[in-house]
Amino acid sequence: MLDKLKVFENKYEEISSRLCDPSVASDAEKYTKTMMELKEVEPIALKYREYKKCFSEAEDAREMLFSENDSELREMISSELTELEEQLEIIAEELKLLLLPKDPNDERNVIIEIRGGAGGEEAALFAAVLYRMYSMYAVKKGWKTETMGVNETELGGFKEISFMITGGGAYSKLKFESGVHRVQRVPETETQGRIHTSTVTVAVLPEADDVEVSIDPTELKIDTFRSSGAGGQHINKTESAIRITHLPTGLVVECQDERSQYKNKDKAMKVLKSRLLEAEREKQQNKVADERRMQVGTGDRSERIRTYNYPQGRVTDHRIGLTLYKIDDILNGNIDEIIDALIAADRAAQLSLADSDHS
Repeated sequence: MLDKLKVFENKYEEISSRLCDPSVASDAEKYTKTMMELKEVEPIALKYREYKKCFSEAEDAREMLFSENDSELREMISSELTELEEQLEIIAEELKLLLLPKDPNDERNVIIEIRGGAGGEEAALFAAVLYRMYSMYAVKKGWKTETMGVNETELGGFKEISFMITGGGAYSKLKFESGVHRVQRVPETETQGRIHTSTVTVAVLPEADDVEVSIDPTELKIDTFRSSGAGGQHINKTESAIRITHLPTGLVVECQDERSQYKNKDKAMKVLKSRLLEAEREKQQNKVADERRMQVGTGDRSERIRTYNYPQGRVTDHRIGLTLYKIDDILNGNIDEIIDALIAADRAAQLSLADSDHS
């Protein structure tokens, strides 16, 4: 590991010296690209320097302990050495985490698709609850939310809704939300007071760059139709809604959120590109051996990941066995505790896998 860290330190020094080059400093494009390179290696290089400093201090303390005869001074040095050794262990673990391969999609914006599953109207109503939860979470993070397409029910639920969350690191925080979310509660439409179980599926897709997904226009079937809301009433009288069918895959995307046909087409294309990128990612992931897949969950939409139990006020994430008795707080967008626990579990699994590879 130390050899690998030395490479990062050398690279950090090389990039830092490049930034001082007038030809780089005067070229905005070169400077931005070099700064991005620096940002990649800087945390590892600086943490490695911290490790070396701590290691050197521990070595000095050991030498002093060996040569010192005064019992009081020996006790002080021994105590300091213990602290330095503990600090070294902490820094070593932090370095292991920094060396883990990063998900290339982590800094991307996301498109989230929520669909009512089993449970009819009750599932559609809970889809709206989850949409509100993610929207409130985005506000707390200072991110922007934009609706891409929605199919509303008469009672205010969503058969399906897709929306984009724009903000640095959105995918890194929300990628573990893909899967089946189960709700247990007494529906508003239930007169007997019986608890019903319904399901909602969530898909979190990293936004695709234009250069990553190339779509041949001849492989698209584009239809226009009039936007309609719940119950079939017309929102406007022009054919501004767009339906795009990707003929090779059969993927269909609709968008009727905007009054402009051009804007609806633009949004629908963004969703289509992200779905195609995700399909390609899943195909590649399926080629990887089972033990190398993400340990806290496959991201499969058919996997039941979480239960929201209203009568007990409890939310349980089944992948990591986490149960929190604060359902109202969570549904108001305070989901960091769950997200942080999932990220920690994923890192622990990756570390365990890395350790087994080295042993």
